[in-house]
Amino acid sequence: MFAFLVLISISNSFCAESDDNQQYVSCNNPLECVNVRTPLPPWQFTVLPRKFMVPSRRLVDLDLRALVAVPGPSPAPNPSWITTPNPDPNNGYYQASGVAGAIVVFAIVVVVPCLIICCLRRRRRRSNLDDFQADEILKSYGSIAPRRYTYAEVKKLTKSFKDKVGQGGYGLVYKGTLDDGRIVAVKVLKETKGNGEEFINEVVSISRTSHVNIVALLGFCYEKTKNKRALIFEFVSNGSLDIFLCNKGSSNTNCHLDIGDLFPIAVGVARGLEYLHRGCRTRILHFDIKPHNILLDEDLCPKISDFGLAKLCKTKESIVSMTGMRGTVGYIAPEVFNRCFGGVSHKSDVYSYGMLILEMVGGRREEFLDGTSQSSENYFPDCIYTELERRSEGLHMFGEITREEEDTIHKMITVSLWCILTNPSDRPSMSKVIEMLEGSLQSLQLPPKPSLVLPTRSPQESSHSESIPL
Repeated sequence: MFAFLVLISISNSFCAESDDNQQYVSCNNPLECVNVRTPLPPWQFTVLPRKFMVPSRRLVDLDLRALVAVPGPSPAPNPSWITTPNPDPNNGYYQASGVAGAIVVFAIVVVVPCLIICCLRRRRRRSNLDDFQADEILKSYGSIAPRRYTYAEVKKLTKSFKDKVGQGGYGLVYKGTLDDGRIVAVKVLKETKGNGEEFINEVVSISRTSHVNIVALLGFCYEKTKNKRALIFEFVSNGSLDIFLCNKGSSNTNCHLDIGDLFPIAVGVARGLEYLHRGCRTRILHFDIKPHNILLDEDLCPKISDFGLAKLCKTKESIVSMTGMRGTVGYIAPEVFNRCFGGVSHKSDVYSYGMLILEMVGGRREEFLDGTSQSSENYFPDCIYTELERRSEGLHMFGEITREEEDTIHKMITVSLWCILTNPSDRPSMSKVIEMLEGSLQSLQLPPKPSLVLPTRSPQESSHSESIPL
């Protein structure tokens, strides 16, 4: 291979040719000449110490190795007439830089893609394992397990989520129709906590409940890879109790429930809670009893819904462990937001039930829910307790009512005041509540006067990893 030399400004040069090579001689001054021959041997620069017949001039051998690199085949042994200069001291630096660069390129091109592929495969393996575990759990429950729907099926039965009928802190609710023609409510969850096994176990536990006063869970959707979860309930036509309770000055035209309608609703909710606390194989604590979560069917039969803050525990457990607060301001038991009042248990649901009944008979939500009246003078339970103490004068705050209606209201208020006692151990169980509601008024005694207990900060709607958003 021929080599072409690029030299810095060689002046006074001339070329002499022979049969097999060319010689370049540069004379920069009268006393020095540079003699270079081409072609060069491979990987070498040759400076020939040839005696060039120039009178009174000295021949200088110039090493051009550092100026030009000439590629070629593997080098042959140097002839004896070739001088080999000392290695360049910078060669070690460039070699180290080259090795480091090669390592970086190798890592980018090979190692990083391999790591990404491994992570994706591991995530897919975990998702497949979750789906496998979900299927195994469902098989273990046999025929009592709810039906599992794909997300595509959920989208189809809701007509691509066309008819929105409600929303909550855990997702949107859509109206849908099953293949057999049944109308259902589909709740698409926005965010859930806990792994798939916990979700499936709790869904199955809730679905095993069968009570006229508990909304029925008909199916669910769980797709780990797409992070899609939905719950399918029976559709309750009249909506929530909330829209039937009138505040002062409300323009709601649905406020037509009298005490004859409200009392059966109160008893029905009590029966539903008693079933959750004692009738199930696993005790279910709701932790969010309020009018919005009580649905009414066409016959005004109440159904407890929205188990978004529910906690499962063993039937024999009297106290449950729970981190943080949960519930809605105005219905939260004191021990839920401050453990100084006692341990959290099924008695916390009893407190919420008592506040629900007070709201049903009083219709005074704007005074104890909006936070504007937090003094003892305006505390609604305190006001209604004072009203009962002077019952001989009549329950004037309820307007014109019959004697029978007055007795019913008196009974409901007395039971609710027992339910909202500050000390959880002083509250009755839901079984006792039903007994009091269905018993005679004469057998009931007024409890101690209630005291005002309010949370010092806003509660978190959900703060436990095991809560199930139903």
